[in-house]
Amino acid sequence: MDIENKVFQQFSNLMFRSIITNFETSQQANSAYICSPPAGRQASFFMSKKGKVLVAMSGGIDSTITALMLHDEGYEVVGITMKTWDYAASGGSKKETGCCNLDSFNDARQAAVEHGFAHYILDIREEFGGFVIENFVEEYLAGRTPNPCVLCNTHIKWRALLKRADALGCEFIATGHYAKIRQHDNERFVVSKAVDDTKDQSYVLWGLQQDLLSRTILPLGPYRKTEIRQMAFDYGYPELAKKSESYEICFVPDNDYRGFLKRNVEGLEERVDGGNFIDKNGNFLGKHKGYPFYTIGQRKGLDIALGRPVFVTRIDPVSNTVVLGDEEELEQNEMLVGKLNLIKYDLITPGMEATTKIRYKDKGALSNIYPENGSMRVKFYAHVKGIAPGQSAVFYEGDDVLGGGIIQSGVLNK
Repeated sequence: MDIENKVFQQFSNLMFRSIITNFETSQQANSAYICSPPAGRQASFFMSKKGKVLVAMSGGIDSTITALMLHDEGYEVVGITMKTWDYAASGGSKKETGCCNLDSFNDARQAAVEHGFAHYILDIREEFGGFVIENFVEEYLAGRTPNPCVLCNTHIKWRALLKRADALGCEFIATGHYAKIRQHDNERFVVSKAVDDTKDQSYVLWGLQQDLLSRTILPLGPYRKTEIRQMAFDYGYPELAKKSESYEICFVPDNDYRGFLKRNVEGLEERVDGGNFIDKNGNFLGKHKGYPFYTIGQRKGLDIALGRPVFVTRIDPVSNTVVLGDEEELEQNEMLVGKLNLIKYDLITPGMEATTKIRYKDKGALSNIYPENGSMRVKFYAHVKGIAPGQSAVFYEGDDVLGGGIIQSGVLNK
């Protein structure tokens, strides 16, 4: 990290420590501001007929508009910005970006102050790092491809929000995710797809349990992203409307997960370097840099020339072996999914038809799903490519999320 970035990180950390609010030790958990409201403007503490809602505010356009929409609809809004990670601690080469930098905190706080509602900053770095990041590293070391955003939503962010909502007397929690929640006729709460297919985030919410869903509001589900950008202009935030979106993992903002693993697992490179590339028949093809640095379906960055495009089709962490094959060798038609969370129904009828997505941008494929000893066996109608253990599989009935889980294995049955 260069000197400029080191100075920036030190300044950011100093400023963060100076404004952090700790809910567990604060003696004034219901005094709203971590800074004073503008002259002549008072915090709007009132008894709302719609209730009190704790809104996760990252400082980005979606969460900001979520808070402002709910405020205008008559909810008593309390904003909260969560600090999940210090990028300086990872030894990366970039300044902090996305949801965990000082600018984002200030953007969220400014919107709250200007509209007269409460705002807190919450430090959850310890619980985040102790669960999400450890799992991220462990999964790659096990030869799997994790999805940390799903894990974070399921086990950290929503639980942290609910805990603080209870402390602040908030009936609801809200986020800027593009998805919908409603109560089904069977009284269960159901996640369904957003109106904007290009922004739909229902896939990453499969892990939310009923106690969380019953108290969650997702105002952006009925809107398209273009409409949200227009709202930002209308609210007087033209820069926010033009603000670029962050798609990388928050604790790997340079998008170099391999570098992250090398920096956080002592001696990893020396331990795994020099493993074998082989084909499906076990024939030696060449040497690789270590099995954790490859993912199922990967074609680019293999640093091997075989005269034709080849893909990673299997990873064996025990022997440090990576299997390469043609694109059709990625095709499978059955998989086992574990660590299930069912949403729409509490039980699944064996053989029920569902559209199953095996990655975030996947359109989904028709399948039959079969409960099996706490897991779900999925049999696709047609071959699908790139089933990757560690990734999430999400089952849909129309636009509704039936549930989801973590892919354990995939096979091709002929």
